[in-house]
Amino acid sequence: MAVPVWSVDPRTGKQREQVAVEATAADVDAAVRAAHAARGALADRTARIALLRAAAEELEAAREEIVAEADAETALGEVRLNGELARTAFQLRAFADEVADGGYLDVVIDHADASLTPPRPDLRRYKIPLGVVAVYAASNFPLAFSVPGGDTASALAAGCPVVVKAHPDHPATSELCAAALRRAAARTGLPEDVVTVVHGFDAGVELVKHPLVAAAGFTGSVRGGRALFDAAAARPDPIPFHGELGSLNPVVVTEEAAKERAEQIGEGLAGSMTMGCGQFCTKPGLVLTPGGEAGDRLLKALADSVAGASPGPLLDTRMREAFLAGVRARAELEGVTAPVAAAEGEGQAVGAGFLTVDAERLASGGPYELLLEECFGPVTVVARYRDADEVGDVLAKLPGNLTATLHLGEEEAGREDGTAARLLAELTPLAGRVLVNGWPTGVAVAPAQHHGGPYPATTSTSTSVGATAIERWLRPVVYQDTPQALLPPELREDNPLGLPRRVDGRREG
Repeated sequence: MAVPVWSVDPRTGKQREQVAVEATAADVDAAVRAAHAARGALADRTARIALLRAAAEELEAAREEIVAEADAETALGEVRLNGELARTAFQLRAFADEVADGGYLDVVIDHADASLTPPRPDLRRYKIPLGVVAVYAASNFPLAFSVPGGDTASALAAGCPVVVKAHPDHPATSELCAAALRRAAARTGLPEDVVTVVHGFDAGVELVKHPLVAAAGFTGSVRGGRALFDAAAARPDPIPFHGELGSLNPVVVTEEAAKERAEQIGEGLAGSMTMGCGQFCTKPGLVLTPGGEAGDRLLKALADSVAGASPGPLLDTRMREAFLAGVRARAELEGVTAPVAAAEGEGQAVGAGFLTVDAERLASGGPYELLLEECFGPVTVVARYRDADEVGDVLAKLPGNLTATLHLGEEEAGREDGTAARLLAELTPLAGRVLVNGWPTGVAVAPAQHHGGPYPATTSTSTSVGATAIERWLRPVVYQDTPQALLPPELREDNPLGLPRRVDGRREG
């Protein structure tokens, strides 16, 4: 019997409309096989460039409908969602530019040299697409990390067809975005099945196990991501699983920074931790601040700003219940206080809050390790330290994160005592992006960006944002002593495609 997929209004918790039905094992098999059959059509770089640019245009053309539907399903607001759509279109065009540049192919040619010991044969190396990619959409970014998001864009750029397992929090938005991408494929003469969407929990499990799926990208919870990661590893032919699972995103505020700008830091922290109702993967969930008068000023500024934040709905009822239960469990720990209590709001809304604890307790472990786990929603933990040793003791207990932030005083960076350098050195092993005097919410789409980190932030060392995200869906292959007529054009001596490459150790192009 077909299981319906409903669109739900997070503001009321009520069903809006039936969007689709959950995919059966047979449906998943058909989707994967259709995507597998479309691989050849994506081999042409020119066609991929056209597809990515057309996809951006189709999303922009459907902006009004997509944003309205996404707001109805996520309650994230039209301003935020218009920005997210613009980011998504920019990201698609950025990958089109990356494909046009050709540097991602990493072409390396070493000519034969019999004078070397041992003699070197003719070697020509570049990267080729893995095959069908399974993408698991995120709940908190219905555009930028879902059907048309970075995993899909980078996989298509690499030449890999995509089957997306839609997130149940925005199925109608997923269908609209999939339709836009499929229209872009048709416009550019490619099979529409270069992008397909399936719905349902069981479909997600079937997808990662399918023998024609060559890799997977995931953004979501530690529990869900780890289950899929384990399934990917347990296959007869294990596949790469690039999962973004969870992150605490620690922040360290030095005493000098607090003395100089306590109010500014407190207000900035409040804005960052409540942004999107605390549902950003880069939300600062743990902040180490000094005790004393400067720390008191910072906490007062934080309390005033958080108390003034408007309550808002979380993405779904399950997340709301988990958030409220998580805050209660943390607040019940001995020595933990809630200067502003996160609580139930009117209807499905929740109010923001924060918790405080002495860093000494946090470093002691035991039940306080709960405070070192991500609590998804508008809450953060402020741990007050007495000295640098307590900061180091807490940092030593942290798992991997997407980001780590250091707030310094104006003169600290250049001071000879090395305090700033030591703190930066302690934070660097914890995260993929280290910030100084900023806030981690907001991830710029740029060639140098890295959005990833040690486990459990991600299950691999790759990034899901920025130009190098394309590398996840490629593998290197080398041709040895191969006649020119048999080489792919990317590796031929005359470089007919004009690609940047390294030849006998020298860069060309």
